[in-house]
Amino acid sequence: MLQIHRASEPGKTPSRIGLAIAGGGPIGGMYELGALRALDDAIDGLDLARLEVYVGVSSGAFLAAGLANRMSTEEMCRIFITGQDDRLRFHPESFLRPAFGEFARRSALLPGLLSGWARDLITRGRSTRLSDVMVRFSALIPPGLFDNAGVEHFLREVFSVRGRSNDFRHLQAPLYVIAVDINTGATVRFGSKGWDDVPISRAVQASGAMPGLYPPVRIRGHHFVDGALRRTMHASVAMSHGVDLLLGINPMVPFDADAANVQGRRPTNLVDGGLPVVLSQAVRTVLQSRAQVGLSRYAQDYPATDQIFLEPNASDRRTFFTNVFAFSSRSAICQHAYRVTLDDLARRRTELTPILHRHGLRLRPEVIDDPHRSLLDGMQAHPHGTDTTERLRRALDDVDALLHRRGQVLRAN
Repeated sequence: MLQIHRASEPGKTPSRIGLAIAGGGPIGGMYELGALRALDDAIDGLDLARLEVYVGVSSGAFLAAGLANRMSTEEMCRIFITGQDDRLRFHPESFLRPAFGEFARRSALLPGLLSGWARDLITRGRSTRLSDVMVRFSALIPPGLFDNAGVEHFLREVFSVRGRSNDFRHLQAPLYVIAVDINTGATVRFGSKGWDDVPISRAVQASGAMPGLYPPVRIRGHHFVDGALRRTMHASVAMSHGVDLLLGINPMVPFDADAANVQGRRPTNLVDGGLPVVLSQAVRTVLQSRAQVGLSRYAQDYPATDQIFLEPNASDRRTFFTNVFAFSSRSAICQHAYRVTLDDLARRRTELTPILHRHGLRLRPEVIDDPHRSLLDGMQAHPHGTDTTERLRRALDDVDALLHRRGQVLRAN
């Protein structure tokens, strides 16, 4: 589903384009990758690896960091979908390792808690009601079930090869990774002044530390968790850079069971799915509600910026009912998002065409009108090379991009 807000003031040429990507867990990230791949294929003139500014939250932070590091959507598909990358191997199990260390540390607290409880029970006659006992021993429950150290290790490896950088300060475009300080509730923009010396891999680890699933990440004495606790996309961070066109992706929308009738029959009541389904619906409802509030405000606060936001359709059963950690479904979800996005672009082409034209972009009808178009179509064999040759290729690409941009300026003048 596309949401379009057309600027009320004329844009500039050449246009400055920004990207904001929300979170959504591992499968939400795969949905976003499919949507990005579709934009890459369907819009002529759009180079997602050469935008003005990038903002990422949670799982979207890795994709934003990858694009800011000049990784193409094709390269990311090789890593996560086809497994054809010759240097990097994605192992889903490393993202789901139980936090044994945290469990052990918490277990060590048990003797002290038991002795304190027994002392209070004898000397002060404290209550033995189940609710009181649960509160007293709640410190034994770890803040996260899974260890996210493997996440950081994998990301550090990704950003340390082929001329990429794990340092915000070495990127050509600003990258902001959003996290929340759990002790204060304050938002921190890793990549901004004062926080740009934190490794990108560490910042993404912190931004993706979903409370209850991953433990908070300690950085400079602060403990950080998922940046979505404050806002869904933090798109205003990109807008504040004066972009003329903002692209945004949010994979978390509530499921509309009434709109998802299948052959005249209504889907099963969501309550029948139990706690996981109800919690998923509740979280999605909150996230999209905040996103809608932001979108309505952005149109007023940034009248010179065209805004295009992509989300799953409310009746999208596949996206909603796929387990957020079902890594085995990543290829199917990515392909599904790719097709949904192409279909949305085709359906809204009348509205999109003049907006894209304003920014020197155009839809490719041969792509959006092809019902058999696949996520993997058009992918080239990856050239094997050393880090030195990759850096040389990047330098030549930089020269080519610079010449192209200067040509745009001259034509505009």
